[in-house]
Amino acid sequence: MSAAGALDVRVLPIQGGLTTGLAPLPPPVPRLREIVGRISTNLLVACVVPAVLISIAVAVADVYAAIVAALVWTVAATCWRCANRQRPSTLLVLTATILVVRTAVTVATGNTFIYFVQPVFANAGVALVFIASLATSTPIVARLAADFYPMSADISARPRVRRLLWQLTLLWGLVCLAKGMVTLWLLTSRSEADFVMAKNVVITAMTGLTVAVTIGLSARVARLEGLLGSA
Repeated sequence: MSAAGALDVRVLPIQGGLTTGLAPLPPPVPRLREIVGRISTNLLVACVVPAVLISIAVAVADVYAAIVAALVWTVAATCWRCANRQRPSTLLVLTATILVVRTAVTVATGNTFIYFVQPVFANAGVALVFIASLATSTPIVARLAADFYPMSADISARPRVRRLLWQLTLLWGLVCLAKGMVTLWLLTSRSEADFVMAKNVVITAMTGLTVAVTIGLSARVARLEGLLGSA
């Protein structure tokens, strides 16, 4: 016998007889606003804040100050989550790793151009990985989805969900490729200060639009599959 908001009481078999036990209810289905909030928080911490810090530091100081500001923020955010026993998002860990490598190469060479050109190759590499993963049983977006939604093997195996994850992997792969091309064009056609400002505006807009499309497509499939809680 079960009722909404109560424990599900079922008859459970034990050695040689039956007994009444309490079976745990399934985890609550997240609402769309909770998922959007989680995505927004991850993007704010891993992408938006570093971009804003770089823009401010370039305007009031120099490129080296911008490099340090972005690195300190990202590493501090990762360490803070670990210290509070919260798992850092895959996006934050990836951003921190990339910034550490970019900063190390820039300091070793003393060439700030290298710092800003590295995202071109990083985006090209990420795009290649995303698109190549489409040939596997688990495209990249399927591996990142747990950062934003409590995925299970049953959910990820549903035909609509599998098709969605494939489409989103292709979308983000193409967007990363486009971001790399735009970054290279801006870098070779503007001064470093103008490049930083223009890149942050253009790339942030591209990312924001892609996130909006991702949320829209995901929400549609989630509603069809009954994976969203009521508003």
